[in-house]
Amino acid sequence: MKSFKNLPLLLGFFSITNSYAQEVLEELDDSVVTASRLEESILDSSYSVSSITADDVINQSLRTLPDALRYSAGVLIQKTTHGHGSPYIRGFTGRQNLLLVDGIRMNNSTYRSGPIQYWNTLDANAISKMELVRGPSSVLYGSDSLGGTLNVMSKSSGFENEVDGSWFSGGNLYYKFHTNSESHVGRLEERFGVGGKWGATLGLSLKDFGDIRDSNLGTMRHTGYQEQSFDMKFEYALSPQSKLTLAHQYLNQDDVWRWHSTRFNSGWVHGNHITQPGSLDMRIYDQERSLTYLRLEGEGSHQLMRQWETTLSFQKSQDSESRDGRFTNLDVNTYGLTFQSNGEIGNGDLVWGFDYYRDEVDSEANEARRRPVADDSSYDTFGAFAQYKWEVTDRLEISTGLRASHFRADWGKVFNRTTGLDESGDGSWSNLSLSARANYELDNENHLFGGISQGFRAPNLEDLTGSNISNSSDEVVGSSSVDAEDVLSFELGLKHESEKFRLSSSVFYTMIDEPITRVVDNTGAETLNRITNGEDGYLYGVEIEGEWYISDQWKLSGNLTWQDGKQKSLDEVGGTVTSDTIRRLSPLAGAASLRWTHPNEKIWIEGTVLAAATQDNLATADLKDDQRIPTNGTPGYVVGSVRAGWQARENILLTLGLENLTDEDYRVHGSGVNETGFNAVLGVKFSW
Repeated sequence: MKSFKNLPLLLGFFSITNSYAQEVLEELDDSVVTASRLEESILDSSYSVSSITADDVINQSLRTLPDALRYSAGVLIQKTTHGHGSPYIRGFTGRQNLLLVDGIRMNNSTYRSGPIQYWNTLDANAISKMELVRGPSSVLYGSDSLGGTLNVMSKSSGFENEVDGSWFSGGNLYYKFHTNSESHVGRLEERFGVGGKWGATLGLSLKDFGDIRDSNLGTMRHTGYQEQSFDMKFEYALSPQSKLTLAHQYLNQDDVWRWHSTRFNSGWVHGNHITQPGSLDMRIYDQERSLTYLRLEGEGSHQLMRQWETTLSFQKSQDSESRDGRFTNLDVNTYGLTFQSNGEIGNGDLVWGFDYYRDEVDSEANEARRRPVADDSSYDTFGAFAQYKWEVTDRLEISTGLRASHFRADWGKVFNRTTGLDESGDGSWSNLSLSARANYELDNENHLFGGISQGFRAPNLEDLTGSNISNSSDEVVGSSSVDAEDVLSFELGLKHESEKFRLSSSVFYTMIDEPITRVVDNTGAETLNRITNGEDGYLYGVEIEGEWYISDQWKLSGNLTWQDGKQKSLDEVGGTVTSDTIRRLSPLAGAASLRWTHPNEKIWIEGTVLAAATQDNLATADLKDDQRIPTNGTPGYVVGSVRAGWQARENILLTLGLENLTDEDYRVHGSGVNETGFNAVLGVKFSW
């Protein structure tokens, strides 16, 4: 592994955000766009929505993008290792949740089943805001949005808000140090341009994460890794009504070990909760990801095109794994074209558009049968959508939506384990999804919301042709006969928003039809786990989150999550149908924070408690995943932390976080690594 031993000396080149972005976020904190593709307040949205800002990343000492969701109701952050993170949103994870960047799909056709690492290939320090929509959003965003959709919004120059015709510039330097793992994080950011004409932002992040320490296991060797990322955005006003944006992002991760699979994992004993040790000498991932897009947006005079935007995008990802006796490499190029418009029709707003994405895939391995997906493959996705938001009365607003989608997969070289030869194939699927949701204003402060939403996920190349390892040693192969999986979700909730108090509470029930899962296949020469469709299933739960401004100086906030669910599937190929618990359900979990701010707003202190009950409601497959999930389930925990900030000068901010004050030995359910023990996080930001 490379080493940045002199990284602390590069303080002059690092930052985390610019002061302009913070000012804008304070104004937009109550405004979201992802749930309906229209700007609206959280109170007026008919979905359960959470918003995370760049300030949250600083104040909560957040290390990765998945970590930024850990205080959101309905979310469990599973970490196979310290460098990975796969949110479970309402019981779904990985490719069953949709990740967007500035509205552009990040999911591609090679995402495997179960937890994935790709959400950690976005730099949390480069965001301006994130919006999490819980529940299916397939009408607006297409395949994969079963549990939820996260839209990550990158930083902008804000040139429209500068003095017309005047040069502007500014930036920040930021450095952060973690004592537990002796980790260094730094970022440089600069913005400049001409007010009202054009603007640009540039960002560079370097991260050297050391091995983390737990009070029980000690130093977990090979849990550290290195990461480098770069981002830029150029915006140009073509006219007072139109704008052109060119953006590019790049991130590289080196030597991310799946620690739980290796001999450096000696096993974990926590009372009567025991995990098994790993056995591999090595299991290492290297990842690169880039996104480039060109966007044209503007305002029109036609009633169907009051506002519109069209985007051309290109993404490139490389994912390689090295483990004992096995090497795989996956290269994916994704081309995208999207268009959306909105306008007024009658007493409501219409949003409509289309999107097209094409994946071109190269796959290799040291053995043909080990290719992660078929080599020389392509995957095409096309969808057209429309959603009408109708103001029925002054108090009642109803949204109805429709999407038609078509998918086609072509694979050139997939290894047939029976004949020992490569073969080609293809497949296609179509889908029609509907949604109907409503928001009813009981009074100025209280709104009822909810509705019915369909979600779907078409089988991807990994489902059809994949060859991967699950639970450290189980061989999982695809099947060309797999069909799409669908969900139908019902939700009812109450939102309250007043000067001192904000609350969002909801209950949901999700019906699952033909879930794509895997079953044991003993019909051939070797025992495998084969991808197939299950029978049906269901998930339900309760989510609560809120904030209470006790006084001008004191704020109390918190959240609570509870879930349960079952799924029917074959116990083995040709076997009987059995009913089992949904895998890796979140236990009863919640968090509470109390924050004090000095009257001059230059000093703040916040105490946080994060807690989860023991999760012993386990699926049969969870019991087999014994390097990650202990016997008798994952033990509960209560973890306390204190964070503080001091605006020492107008352009100097100092932060301190004392995490896991009692050095608790704990693990988030389903994870392959324990969380960090006691950790002090020291940060300094210099702005100009």
